[in-house]
Formats: sequence, structure tokens, C-alpha cells
Amino acid sequence: MELTPALVLAMWGAGIAAGTALIAYWSVVGPGYLWLSGGVVAGVGALTSFAGGGTLAWVSTVFAIVGIVVARRPRIAAAVFAAAAAVSLGVAMGDSPPLPARSGTVLLGSITSEMMLGHWYLVDPRLPRRPLHTLAVIAGAGLIVDVGYVASTGSITISGTEGVFGMAYVMLGGFTGLLIAGVWFSLKERRYSGVMAATGLSYLAVLTTFGVITLGRVLVVGGI
Repeated sequence: MELTPALVLAMWGAGIAAGTALIAYWSVVGPGYLWLSGGVVAGVGALTSFAGGGTLAWVSTVFAIVGIVVARRPRIAAAVFAAAAAVSLGVAMGDSPPLPARSGTVLLGSITSEMMLGHWYLVDPRLPRRPLHTLAVIAGAGLIVDVGYVASTGSITISGTEGVFGMAYVMLGGFTGLLIAGVWFSLKERRYSGVMAATGLSYLAVLTTFGVITLGRVLVVGGI
């Protein structure tokens, strides 16, 4: 594994694209969400290319732009964004083994999509909450697999100088898990405040998730 900005950006872009594909397939929101999310995917794809992602990153960006154009036809848009996710994941696998590339993509993408989609529910509280519940479950599964991978490499230690970073990683992982659980349980609240709380917690989870992803891979490659 080689920890590079392109790796992290490619996983993030692939994850958001995959989340957008799911949401488009579910047809729970109008084209406005797909325009926003597609713009984010295109922007991250461009950044990935500038960071060394190469031609494939630009291909993912083009797919995202096509997804924006066909946003009023959600099933077609879902297929296009799925293609963008697959291409961006291919970029990530250039610097990472398949398992952590996929788990990082799932974790980053699902929690970011959770946060973005939550804002649409703040506009229209009558929307069904099942997609938000599903994204929270996917994020939890991605966290378990990603942390499990780092642990399986024997990279986490809590003794000596490196132990400080190992403890920081464990704390970040635990805090992220608590935030994702908080998102899930907040959505159980039937009032409008439930979605507000879940959206706010997902903001924090996005930040801690980046810490889990980057610090975990630093421990694996021995960059500390």
C-alpha cells in the first residue's frame, strides 16, 4: 500500500459516487440532489487527477458530469454514477490492496452521503427515513471491515512511542462508531429534530472518518 492524496481522494470520490447511485436508484429525492452530489463527485475526481490519479480520474469526472445531465432519469443516472464509482475505485486500487480500498470507499462514501442526504430531509421531513437508516448501517459495516483490516496487519500497538498513534487510532475508530450509532438512534425519533440530530452527528462522523482512514493507513505502511 502507498498512502497518497490520490488514494484518499479516489476512495472518497468512489464512495460518494456509489452513494449517489444508490440514492438515484431508490428515487427518494428529485434531480436537485443528484445535481449537487454529481458536482461533488466531479470536483473530487478533478482533484484526484491533479493529485496524481491520472486519466482514470478524469474518466470518473466525465461520468459524474453525464450523471448530472441525466439526473431527471434516476435509473439511468444510477447506472452512470455506478460507473463513476467503479472507475474511481480502480484509481484507488492502484495504490492499495483491494480490501482496504473497498472498505475505505464504503466508509467514506456512505457517511458523506448520509450527511448530504440528511439536508434534503431537513427541507422535506415527510421523506421516508429508510435510506438514511440504510446508509448508517453501510457506514457501520465499512468501519468494522476497515478497522478489522488495520488490526489484522498487526499495525496497532499501544506501547512505546508508536503507541500514542495506535491509541489515537483506536479512540478515533471508537468515536466514529459512536457517532454512527448516534445517527442510527437519532433517526428513531419521529419528530423533525431526529433528522436534524442525525445530520449534525454525521457532520462530525465525516471528520473523524477521515482520521480513521488516513491514520489507519499510515500505521499500516509504517509512516510514523
